Amino acid sequence: MNDVFTYRITKENRVFIYWYGKQITILKGKKAQKFIGKIANADHEEAQLLMARGTGNFKRGNERQK
Repeated sequence: MNDVFTYRITKENRVFIYWYGKQITILKGKKAQKFIGKIANADHEEAQLLMARGTGNFKRGNERQK
């Protein structure tokens, strides 16, 4: 399965979110902590949605599929 969104957490608790392997945003501080807490218990579909919302560009649910 090829994921649309992926993420990476650094030692400084920054979250890098990628879309098809391209970095599109970095979460820091409270936003990063909130994201880390939510994604820890999320299933695959929910995790993809959390990452989409984390970008700020994929909130509407009507985005085109690549």
